[in-house]
Amino acid sequence: MSKVRSAPDFVIIFATLFLLGIGIVMVYSASAIVAQKFNDPYFFAKRQLIFAILGITSMYITMNIDYWVWKKWAKAGFFLSLGLLVLVLIIGIEVNGSKSWLGIGAFGIQPGEFAKLGVVAFLAKWLSDNQKQIVLFRKGLAPALGIPLACFGLIMLQPDLGTGTVLMGTAIVMIFASGARISHFVGLGMIGVAGFVALVISAPYRIKRITSFIDPWTDPLGAGYQIIQSLYAIGPGGLLGLGLGQSRQKHLYLPEPYNDFIFSIIAEELGFIGGTLVLLLFLLLLWRGMRTAITAPDLFGSLLALGIIGMIAIQVIINIGVVTGMFPVTGITLPFLSYGGSSLTLILTGVGVLLNISRFSR
Repeated sequence: MSKVRSAPDFVIIFATLFLLGIGIVMVYSASAIVAQKFNDPYFFAKRQLIFAILGITSMYITMNIDYWVWKKWAKAGFFLSLGLLVLVLIIGIEVNGSKSWLGIGAFGIQPGEFAKLGVVAFLAKWLSDNQKQIVLFRKGLAPALGIPLACFGLIMLQPDLGTGTVLMGTAIVMIFASGARISHFVGLGMIGVAGFVALVISAPYRIKRITSFIDPWTDPLGAGYQIIQSLYAIGPGGLLGLGLGQSRQKHLYLPEPYNDFIFSIIAEELGFIGGTLVLLLFLLLLWRGMRTAITAPDLFGSLLALGIIGMIAIQVIINIGVVTGMFPVTGITLPFLSYGGSSLTLILTGVGVLLNISRFSR
């Protein structure tokens, strides 16, 4: 493997920073009304800026650390993630019915976000070391699935179906790309669907989310409220939008408009053109990320890059699907744009690793 570095992929840097800049502006616009309760309209925007600076710093550091170092520390990182997931169940802070936060001073971290990167790195290591075994079920596919399932089980105890879905979805993409048999996936897929149905049935609020997704007007003031308010935001946006800062739905109609539903506010204020620009930037990032994965000099780098860009892509697809009424509400943030410290910092850290891989691409 060549260890001669070249320049990182500047298209990835451009798309990431452009999205990040849009995110900071839109977090301010979407949160200014809610932030009045803190007597500071910039309350959330300032915190998002701090998270962005921390994330960019982390991205710069990981961009300059040779990515095969993470193969050496992948196992330790995975077990650290498991430890944090256990710890949050014991002393975690409950937010919106999910015990998924560890409080540190005025800030909090989500161990589930660390777990996503930890699983991606460890799975990339395991799959690259055992590629010939992946076509076998007992010696290949079963252990490979056991790695993300260990974290998934702990995440579901919080419970946090959104984070768990992204983690498992990313893992399946990586395992499939490493050469696993389609026949094995078909059988496991049927089991997975049955398990997902069981998870939904086990919690009444999840059933309400499914039924509200199919027809939100059956419960417009309850389970269907968020989707309806989101569509009320997107619809009036039209081609050019109502104008930056002119959203109506952020006036305490759409819950937490600066978080999971920030794309609704983007569509309302910046219109079809603004929403399309955001989607094109994500497509640009996905294209260059996939190119990095394909041209990586070794299998570990390829799978690591695929896991990082796959994780981002899955979050984008689910989040956009939710705010447009195509998927049930899951509580998944929009990468680079939604308000949040752990999510933003960890995603930028992952992008830094992706950039380092791009420096060694063929």
